[in-house]
Amino acid sequence: MGPEKNLLNIENLVKYFPIYRGLLQRQVGAVRAVDGISFDINKGETFGLVGESGCGKSTTGRTILRLYEPTSGHITFDGVEIHKLSSKDMNRMRPRMQMIFQDPYASLNPRMTVKEIVAEAAVEHGIITWGEAEGYVEEMLKTVQLNPAFVRRYPHEFSGGQRQRIGIARSLALKPDFIICDEPISALDVSVQAQIVNLLEELQEQIGITYLFIAHDLAMVRHISNRVGVMYLGVMVEMAECDELYENPLHPYTQALLSAVPVPDAAIEKNRQRIILQGDIPSPVNPPSGCRFRTRCPLAVDICALERPEWREITPGHRAACHLVK
Repeated sequence: MGPEKNLLNIENLVKYFPIYRGLLQRQVGAVRAVDGISFDINKGETFGLVGESGCGKSTTGRTILRLYEPTSGHITFDGVEIHKLSSKDMNRMRPRMQMIFQDPYASLNPRMTVKEIVAEAAVEHGIITWGEAEGYVEEMLKTVQLNPAFVRRYPHEFSGGQRQRIGIARSLALKPDFIICDEPISALDVSVQAQIVNLLEELQEQIGITYLFIAHDLAMVRHISNRVGVMYLGVMVEMAECDELYENPLHPYTQALLSAVPVPDAAIEKNRQRIILQGDIPSPVNPPSGCRFRTRCPLAVDICALERPEWREITPGHRAACHLVK
């Protein structure tokens, strides 16, 4: 896709969390949560971001929205360099960029009714007044396939799946162009997960929303995404069109992740080779030199410890960061 269709462009995004110790609270190190990643998202597409827990996926999402301030790097949204915006200008931009949070139990205020939860930000940003809120929220509930009569109820009266729909209605209330879905289905039952993913797809067809879909469920990411990026310990190791990545993974880490995804065909499953990774993920406070993955990589050679692999295009649209991929 050409640059005119880019909605979001991330260049060398870095987010470190400082570690302080002692009475004087001196900085003694930093958690390198996101350490120089670059990717773009096109209008109307779903970009899947996958990786193990603690690899920096959620931090990436929150830093893009500037819920965390980036340590360095460039974030360009629809031609605007939002990493440079003042708080006032950023607040004006916020309605266009929203987030669906992971935990539907923690992300809704138990003291507020559904009407207040969904309408609050829309009133704050001047999209509606409190007088118009009830009718507006009823429409939003219909959009996410909930009964509009629920407007006066409280979060404790709903199931996890219904709460997540209320969370989606809240993010839609500001008429955004871009939504970050931060593991929106991981806290839900499997049967409900499919309903929520189908709802997100329907909304994309109807309204043309662009998604960054963060997850560790690779099967679900394949179902919903156009392109997929794979993260490991704060860096991006591979990115490609969805089918290309799943059928032709180039990076050893992606190959290991995909080997763990069950295949519904018993004959294929029986003969498949599982790649079992040794050891634990290293600490993001003191990551390995060179390639971050080398301490667990079955193919690692000397150069992997000496040089950080270049993030490069291997075949058109398929990027990877690995010394061994030709």
